[in-house]
Amino acid sequence: MSQLPLRPRKAAVLGAGVMGAQIAAHLANADVETLLFDLPAKEGDKNGIALKAIAQLAKLSPAPLADPSRQAGIRPANYDEHLESLRDCDLVIEAIAERLDWKLDLYTKIAPYLSDSAVVASNTSGLSIATLAAALPASLQPRFSGIHFFNPPRYMHLVELVPHPGTDRGVLARLEAFLTTTLGKGVVHAKDTPNFIGNRIGVFSILATMHHTAQSGLAFDLVDALTGPAIGRPKSATYRTADVVGLDTMAHVIKTMADTLPEDPWHAYFKSPAWLQALVAKGALGQKSGAGIYAKRGKDITVVDLASQDYVPAGAKPSDEVAAILALKDPAARFAQLRASGDPQAQFLWAVFRDLFHYSAFHLSDIADTARDVDFAIRWGYGWKLGPFETWQSAGWAEVAKWIAEDIAAGKAMSSAPLPDWVGRIDGAHHAEGSWSPRSGRYEPRSTHPVYARQLYPDALLGEKPATGTTLWENDGVRLWSTGDDGIGILSFKTKMNTVNDAVLEGIQEAIGYAERTLQALVIWQESDKAFSAGADLKGMLGFVQGPASVIAYVIVGIPLARLVDIFPRKYVLSGGIALIGTITALGGFAQERLELGEDLLDGVQVGAVGRQEDEVSADGFDGGAGGLALVAAEVVEDDHVARLEGRSQDLLDVDQEELAVDGAIDHPGGVDAITAQGGDEGLGLPVAERSGGLETLAARSPATQGRHVGLHPGLVDEHQAGGADPALVGLPARPSPGHVRPGLLLGQQGFF
Repeated sequence: MSQLPLRPRKAAVLGAGVMGAQIAAHLANADVETLLFDLPAKEGDKNGIALKAIAQLAKLSPAPLADPSRQAGIRPANYDEHLESLRDCDLVIEAIAERLDWKLDLYTKIAPYLSDSAVVASNTSGLSIATLAAALPASLQPRFSGIHFFNPPRYMHLVELVPHPGTDRGVLARLEAFLTTTLGKGVVHAKDTPNFIGNRIGVFSILATMHHTAQSGLAFDLVDALTGPAIGRPKSATYRTADVVGLDTMAHVIKTMADTLPEDPWHAYFKSPAWLQALVAKGALGQKSGAGIYAKRGKDITVVDLASQDYVPAGAKPSDEVAAILALKDPAARFAQLRASGDPQAQFLWAVFRDLFHYSAFHLSDIADTARDVDFAIRWGYGWKLGPFETWQSAGWAEVAKWIAEDIAAGKAMSSAPLPDWVGRIDGAHHAEGSWSPRSGRYEPRSTHPVYARQLYPDALLGEKPATGTTLWENDGVRLWSTGDDGIGILSFKTKMNTVNDAVLEGIQEAIGYAERTLQALVIWQESDKAFSAGADLKGMLGFVQGPASVIAYVIVGIPLARLVDIFPRKYVLSGGIALIGTITALGGFAQERLELGEDLLDGVQVGAVGRQEDEVSADGFDGGAGGLALVAAEVVEDDHVARLEGRSQDLLDVDQEELAVDGAIDHPGGVDAITAQGGDEGLGLPVAERSGGLETLAARSPATQGRHVGLHPGLVDEHQAGGADPALVGLPARPSPGHVRPGLLLGQQGFF
C-alpha cells in the first residue's frame, strides 16, 4: 500500500462551499498547495464559483487564513477543465453538499484521475462512509475514509476519522498524524453510524433540552441561563446556539436524524418542535436573518415568548434555590440536590442530564470504541468542560445509574430502553488504566500511535493523573519543575486562580535566572484547569512594587487568556496570557529576534525584544496599552530534543469573542461546537472553544496552522526525531520549511480586548 506523506505536496478540496473553502484555507495555512474545485460557472470564467469562494475567505469572521498572503496557496479549479490536475494530488477531500447521490456521481467522475497513492476522504457530517466507498474503484477503497471537520475548521479542535471496513489502517494512521501534527487537531475515531459521535450525542442533547423545555414550560432565555456556563457549557447554551447555527439548518439536521435512525429508541423525539417549524416558515432563521429565537430590538435583546407569540425582553436568571445548588463544588451533592428538589428548574436540569447519560450509555457501543472518544468529541466539538461520561462519573457513577434506572422504571425518562448491563459492572467510565470499552469489556489505554507517545501532557480525562515532575526551585508563589533531563524548565503559579502577587513576580525573576544558568529553555504553564491567570492580587503585589526590583512597574490586568506558554519548534518560548501594562524591563539576556505572527488575530500587537537595562525597552518593544499579552522568553540552545513538550494543540491566546462572530457560516451542528454568547448589544453567540490545556510535544504540531494558534511558520520541527519511529507517524515534516525563528522575544498586545 502506498503511503500518504505526512505533509502532502498538493491537496485538492472538492466543493467550494463554506466548509470546503475553509478546509482549503486551513491546508494553505499549513503550506500545502491546494486546489479548490467546484462546478464550472455558467457565465464568464469557468473558475468563477471557486474564485468567489476564495475571495470570500477574506470577509469571513473568524478569519480562516492565518495571514491574507496564505490565500495565494489556494488555486481555483473546475470539473470541466482541471480534473487532470488531480493526478498530482496526495490528498483529496470531498466537501460538497450532504446529498448522497451527488457525492456518488462526483466520485465516479474523479476516480479515473486519481493517482495510485492518493488518499481520498469525505467531510460528510453523517452519511455512510461504506456506501460512499462502494462508489470508488476497488483499488481506491482502502485509501478512503471519512474526515469530519467541525466548523469553523481552522478553530475547532475536533476532527472525526471514520473508516469503513476496507480502509487500510496504515492510511488511517498517517491521516491521523497529519491532522494532529500539521493541522493541530484532536482526532477521535468514530464508527460509521449516522452523525458519527459528536453530532449524534450533541444534537440529541439539544433535542432533549427542547423536549424538557416544553415539558417544564420554562422560557427559552431561562433555559439558556441554566444550560450554559452554570453547568460547564458555552455561554450560548442551547437556544442561542440554535440561532447561530441557523434554525433552518437545525431543522434539517433533526430531519436527517429521523430519516437515518428509524430504529433508535428515542426516534419519536427526532422532530422539530412546532414553534421551530413556524419560525423557519416565517424566515426567522436566527443570527443570519437578524431574528430567530432571539432578536435585537434597538439596544435590547429580546426572546420569543410562546404564550404571547411575540418577542419579550430577555435576561431571565435561575431561581435562588437552583443557583445555590449549581454553586456547590461537590458534583455528587449538586446532582443529588437537583434530583431531590421540587423546583421546576432543578427538575428540568436533572431530566436533561438523565436522558443525556441514558442515551450516551445506550449508544456507546454503536458509535465509538471507548467512552474516551465520546467525551473528547463533545469537549472538543461542542465546547463542554466535561463530556457526558465524565460528568456522570464525577457525580457518583453507581448512584446516578441507580437514579436513571428508577426513572426509566417510573416512566419519567424519554425512553424505556434499559441501561446496558455494563453500566452496573463498572464504577466509572474512566480510570487511570484507560477508558471503558463495551466492545472489549475492559478499560482501554490511550492510543499507541507514535505521535501521542511524544506528548507529555495531553488533555486529561476524569480519573487520569498526570505526572507532577521534579521540583527544581519554588517559593510561595511559583514552582519551577521539569519532566526529566531534557533541560526544559516549567514554571507554574501556586496562587489562587493563578493570580500574580509579589511572590509570583519574584519567582519569575528567580526562575529566569535559574534558566539562564542551568536550563536550555523555560516555559510558563499552569497545572490547574482554571484560567492562565485571573490577574493581579493587588494587595499581594504592593510590597513588590514599592520595593527594589529589576522590573520597575507592572500593572496586571485581570484578563484570563490561554493558560499556556509554549516552547515552540526551534525553542522559542511564549507565555499565553498575563496582561502586563507599563514598563517591562530587563528579563535577562534574551535573543532579540522578531516572531512572525498571524496578523488576523493580533490587531494592534507589537512584537519586540526585551532590553537588558532597567527602564529600557528596545525600539520594537512593548508599549503600554489597554490590555495585552506578555511573552516571557528564555534563551535556549539549538539542540533537537527540545521538541518534547505539549500534550496537544492549545490556544496561544484566547481570541477576543468579537473576533469569532460566525455570521451564519455554520452549515451543520458541527458548528454548534463551542459557541459562546456575545456580550454588549449583540447578545447572540460567538464560538470560543474552552478546552483544558496541556504541554504538547512541539514536534507534534504546527502552531501556525492550528485554530487560534497565532500564525507561526508551520513545519518548524523538520529536524526532530522520536526514538527512531517512522517520521510520518510521529508527525515530522518530509522537508524543511522556511522562516525559522529563534528564541527570545516580548510580545506586547494593545487594544485587543
